[in-house]
Formats: sequence, structure tokens, C-alpha cells
Amino acid sequence: MSSFNAEQDREELVESQVRRLGDMLVPVLRDNAFYRRKLTDAGLSLPGDVRTLDDYRRLPFTTKAELSADQDAHPPYGTNLTYPLRDYIRVHQTSGTTGRPLRWLDTRQSWDWFAGCWRRVFDGAGLASGDRLFFAFSFGPFIGFWTAHEAARLIGAMAITGGSMSSTQRLHAIEEHRATVLVCTPTYALHLAEVAETEGIDIAGSSIRATIHAGEPGAGLPATRRRIEEAWGARCYDHAGATEVGAWGFECRARNGMHVNEAEFICEVIDPDSGEPADDGELVLTNLGRVGMPVIRYRTGDRVSRAKRACPCGSGFLRLENGVIGRIDGGIIIRGIVIYPSAVENVVRSFPEITEFAVDVYRRRSLDEMEIRVEVRGESSDSVAGDVAREARRNLGFRVGVRAVGPNTLPRFELKARRFTDHRH
Repeated sequence: MSSFNAEQDREELVESQVRRLGDMLVPVLRDNAFYRRKLTDAGLSLPGDVRTLDDYRRLPFTTKAELSADQDAHPPYGTNLTYPLRDYIRVHQTSGTTGRPLRWLDTRQSWDWFAGCWRRVFDGAGLASGDRLFFAFSFGPFIGFWTAHEAARLIGAMAITGGSMSSTQRLHAIEEHRATVLVCTPTYALHLAEVAETEGIDIAGSSIRATIHAGEPGAGLPATRRRIEEAWGARCYDHAGATEVGAWGFECRARNGMHVNEAEFICEVIDPDSGEPADDGELVLTNLGRVGMPVIRYRTGDRVSRAKRACPCGSGFLRLENGVIGRIDGGIIIRGIVIYPSAVENVVRSFPEITEFAVDVYRRRSLDEMEIRVEVRGESSDSVAGDVAREARRNLGFRVGVRAVGPNTLPRFELKARRFTDHRH
């Protein structure tokens, strides 16, 4: 995979992006029914019509709703297929947390490309051939860390699967194999730490030197990152991707926000209402190596913020402050204030006594109210709940109810956590 690190290479990067997009459009316009219809309706007849990024920005956006409707109308895979079905070797699907799961197919070439994107994630974290990567992941139909497992081969590292193991079995496997890297969601890393404490397993003194996380915002939040690093005695790295897009984001060793892998993705940040360019807004991506089932100007639904300063690592790739902040449609309006789950998590995770939490929003007597339920270690649960309530009011701007609950009464999550429930709808 090519690398563009210096600011003076920006022009070369853009030229590469436009050239590769044109190459991709040749088979897509010819054989992909979904995009042939969509792009020709927008006035694009020849791949050569896209010669600059300005030309590219005149192409229509693609939304998840469109892709879902296409698969509903043409089951099971829809019409966004550039090649005959016999050319595809992998079938995965989205997690289904924001609706019906999308099925996604990969050819041999696109699967290798996807793994190559994960290799950049590993390179950013400083992984090498001597590392042993433990994947605390179920390896079900959700694409999750499948390609991360594949990418371990590309750096010559050992891949250790956690498959159908229980949390305790995974902790023992980490010890027995002397794994050096843990790969899982940030929520599950904290849950493993909780189980380790109960089982008397010293994970902070284990062989784990780095943890890599994806699947949900969290590892980019200062409080959550600090909790993971203290628990595991390791450096925590954030990553972002999506089943239908690919592994687009990585952290460098400066860990100063998340880089977009612009060698493999064309990236925009837009105002979600107007669609115009913005510094803070929705991330839009086009993948350049997944020709068999591509996405072009895809509205990811991820809320991001462009970094204003260059990264100390010297990369010229776009950098996003705190990675993915949350979902554009994930903001909850309470008393006229838009609250994102990440803001609440950053408050709660700053209290090391809290092992798990859940958030409920109600409308009572025509007034919106938020309640946070917390599990607290030790005997001072009511005192900690009071401290959380004060910190939440200071950070969120309104009074929040906080209630301590009994140990192990709140659900735990291996994949994407679902801690927020809006009872008003």
C-alpha cells in the first residue's frame, strides 16, 4: 500500500485517488446495476468524466437506507454487485444495531484490500512479526475483526482466536499464549478487566503491551482510554471502520486523534443538513479497492471533527479529533440540549469505582429527565452516585439523576454496547 506522509505529497495523493476512482468506475458503470443506474441518472456517462475532486463532489451521495432498500427489493444481496456471484468468496453482514443487517460480499481482491487496510492499523500501533494477537471476538456473521485476523498474517504476527470461549477462558488463553496484543471492542476490554479482578488474574502485569479497539466509540475518549490502559498496563489504540466501507481509520503512535487512510479512501466531512463541506459534521467516504461491492460518496452517519493542527507523526492524512464522536442520529435532545452518548460515557468512566452503567431518558410531567444507573465497587455507592450527578450537571448543563444499583445487575457486551434507552418514543 502506498504511503503519503509529507504535506507536499498532497497533490500526488489526490491524483492517485482520482485515477483509482476512474479505474474503478470502468467496471462499475458497465456491470454494477445499482451504481450504473444511480450514476447515469446523475449525468455521469463515462469514467473519464471524473477528472478532479470537484467533479467527484458532483456525484450523488449513497445512503445506508438506499442499500437496505436495494437488498429488500433484490434479496439476498441486492444489485450492488460488479461481478458474477461466483467471483465472491466472503459473505458478512452489519451488526444490525441501527436497523436490519446489510449483507456484504467480497471478492478475493477486495478481501486482500480490506486486510491491507487493517495492516495500516497494525503498522500505526507499531505491531511487528514477533507479536501475538489475541482476538476476543465471536467470529460470527458480523464482519467485526475477521479482516484484522487476516491482516495479522500480513505482518507475520501470530493470530490467536477467542472464538466461542467464555471471558474467563479468554483471559487464561491470553496468559497461556503470552499474547502481546488484545483486539476487541473497548467495552469488552473493560469487561475482561472486571472478570480478571474477580478471578484474581493480574492482567496489568501480563504480556499484553497494546490493545486495539473498534466497533464503537470509546477508545478515543480520554476517560475510557485511561481506564483501559490502567487495567491492562498497555497502550490503547483506537480504530474505525464499517462492514460496507472497510477499515478506514487508524491511530499512529502519537495517538493524537484518528487518521483517515486516504491512500485507500476519498474522505469528506459535510454538514449533515446541507451536504456542504464542514469542519464538524458527518463523515463521507468512497473506498477505492472494493470494486466488487463498492460504496461511492457514502454517508457513514459518523459524527467527526477535523483536527486543526498537523499530527506530530508527520502524516499528511486527514486527522479527526477523538476519532468517531458518535452517530449523527445518536444525539439525544434533552431540554433543548443535544447530548451524545460519548459525552455521558466520558463523565462516567472518569470514576474508577464504576464498573458498568446504563442511561435512560424519560418524559415526566412534560419535562425531559435523564437517569444514569451505575454499578459501584465498594461500600460508598451512594457517595459515588452523588459525585457522578454533580460532574454530569457540570459537563452536560442540566440536572441528571444518578442511581446506584446492585453488582452484576446491568448487561455486559462483547460487541457493540447498548447502554442508552430513550423511553420517550
